[in-house]
Amino acid sequence: MEIEYALRVIIRMLERINLIALVLSVFIVWNMITFFLFAWDKHCAIKNRRRVPEGILICCALLSGGVGAYLAMKLFRHKTKKLKFKLLVPLSVLIALIPLVHIAHAVTLDRVVVYREISFSSENWPSELDGYRIGFMSDFHAITVEGMRDIADELSVRDLDLLVLGGDFSSVTEGRYRETLSVISTIYTRDGIFGVEGNHDDYVRLFAAKEDYGIIPLSNSGSHIRPHFYLAGVEDYWLRSPSIEEAIAHANDEDFIILITHNPDLAMSGDTSGLDLILSGHTHGGQITFFGWAFYLYRGSITNYNTRFARGWAESYHGVPIYTSVGVGPEYEWPRVFARPEVIIFTMHSA
Repeated sequence: MEIEYALRVIIRMLERINLIALVLSVFIVWNMITFFLFAWDKHCAIKNRRRVPEGILICCALLSGGVGAYLAMKLFRHKTKKLKFKLLVPLSVLIALIPLVHIAHAVTLDRVVVYREISFSSENWPSELDGYRIGFMSDFHAITVEGMRDIADELSVRDLDLLVLGGDFSSVTEGRYRETLSVISTIYTRDGIFGVEGNHDDYVRLFAAKEDYGIIPLSNSGSHIRPHFYLAGVEDYWLRSPSIEEAIAHANDEDFIILITHNPDLAMSGDTSGLDLILSGHTHGGQITFFGWAFYLYRGSITNYNTRFARGWAESYHGVPIYTSVGVGPEYEWPRVFARPEVIIFTMHSA
């Protein structure tokens, strides 16, 4: 925990001095210096003067990321026949590009919400509801009011029958999550908006705010949305006592049952055999990933199942399909890196 706290402090400090500008500035300056050293060494070779030691050239190429060295080698045809330069300089370019690509992704695509249209078929889905559309959002956290309005405007024209919320609103101020809920309540749906709590939520205040804006909270409870379609939601897995049995107690045997749980780990410990589909969030897709590989989840502090529930489709202990959303909002201290925010829209079909 001490290491994680220290990392958060460092990130806050770097954010204040514009981390991206700092990294790019250092990268450009180092490569300019390296380019000049290679050019000067070529000039000294032609004039038969004292040369720049090869060790310095190699070190500068490795430290700078190799772009300046590579350009100088090609432009001046210098050191192109020496094996160590032919191998180490392109390697340093490759190593430098990896963090640069991740930084570029974090400040561009990872700040743009993607709307995933998913077709879901099941023999248990009622045929009279073929084409039914369900929107799913989770993990709002520090999303801005403007960002939430953009999502609300988009979803209002996506022809939704139902919208479900997977929990984790802003815990910074009560005003922030009330503003978020206020905007969400404007999204047009035919059958309403339902939601559960997350581990960052004060469920008492959150549920009261939801009810103020016409959003129905689910807390180990459920509701028949349409004939033969039952929606259930449970309490948070970490902070309270989720009970799938209580949540689906009023469902009928022939009902198609969707369960909302903020934490997907519940799908491995609870009895999910009576469910047809589970929707969850919580893991953020690993938040900071390596080209999408959620290595942070192996730490065990977010989920007990490594990358099983990082994002997208998986199965519960009893083989029920579960979709884990990456979420829509940024976490407070951590940037998203190859973990684009998403809103899911399921179109339901009878197989």
